[in-house]
Amino acid sequence: MTTSITPSRIIVGCMGLGGGWNDDPHGPEHVDEAEALIDTALELGFTVFDHADIYGRGKSERVFGDVLARRPDLRERMVIQTKCGIRIGEDDLPNYYNLSAEAIVSRAEASRERLQVETIDTLLLHRPDALMDPAEVAAAFTHLEASGTVRAFGVSNMSAAQIAYLKTRVKQPLVANQLQLSLGHRDFIEQGVRLNTAGNSEPTYPHGTWEYCVTEGIAVQAWSPLDRGKFVNGHVGLDEGDAAAASLIATMAAERGVTPEAIQLGWLMRHPAAIQPVTGTKTPERLRAVAGAEQVAASMSYVEWYRLWIAARGEALP
Repeated sequence: MTTSITPSRIIVGCMGLGGGWNDDPHGPEHVDEAEALIDTALELGFTVFDHADIYGRGKSERVFGDVLARRPDLRERMVIQTKCGIRIGEDDLPNYYNLSAEAIVSRAEASRERLQVETIDTLLLHRPDALMDPAEVAAAFTHLEASGTVRAFGVSNMSAAQIAYLKTRVKQPLVANQLQLSLGHRDFIEQGVRLNTAGNSEPTYPHGTWEYCVTEGIAVQAWSPLDRGKFVNGHVGLDEGDAAAASLIATMAAERGVTPEAIQLGWLMRHPAAIQPVTGTKTPERLRAVAGAEQVAASMSYVEWYRLWIAARGEALP
């Protein structure tokens, strides 16, 4: 990781940059859009920028790299993270995963070229590959580290068991696990209270994953932490639990003089896993809306946190 930079708790997701998810070339307006987002993020103290090789079919990384080529001084003010492992529209398949050594190395090197940087600060494995061989991953990480292509490594969408499996051969510390966590995607906490209860289905989130990450010093990052804005963009079409949560979020935001976005991210950040939300916006205005989340997390009481959770789940706890 860039040693002179303090990584921010809130991570700037760059998935929306570069135009559509197609093969159309990006234009100068997309570079300007990326530059405006970067400037706003740094102004707010957000220093970590999250990418993936598939975002915008590579255009998200490309426009970000164009900004850095235009203003190389920005590089020393940020931490750049990207991901690899998902293949979309290749080999006559809609999508599949490939975490072979050759695939990891080639995709990381391609990301570095698009980003126009000497070194990627953090590389995450985007999704678990059913054919994942820890020895292959270890070989790739060792090569990328030795060549100076990548400084640090992590995973995304992996359970505790999958991470432990990787660590049987991977010697580098795994510094992060990026998961879908939010008030609307609550299985990371539901799995802890549904155990040994009657009448409740087992949640899909693997039990013990965030606890394992905390124990092992692996940062927990949250993708889609605002649930595509469903709690903050009006209540139309929401089910009873979601509508109740949206109403409560709006009330709490008004009482504190902050945005609903800050309340929702603050709820996540109040959790003892020290969750790091990854924003999904490409507009400076929406990025500014989350700026108060850390202060909300610091001031949110037990009762307020549980009130939001219970409202969202639509029923009392067991």
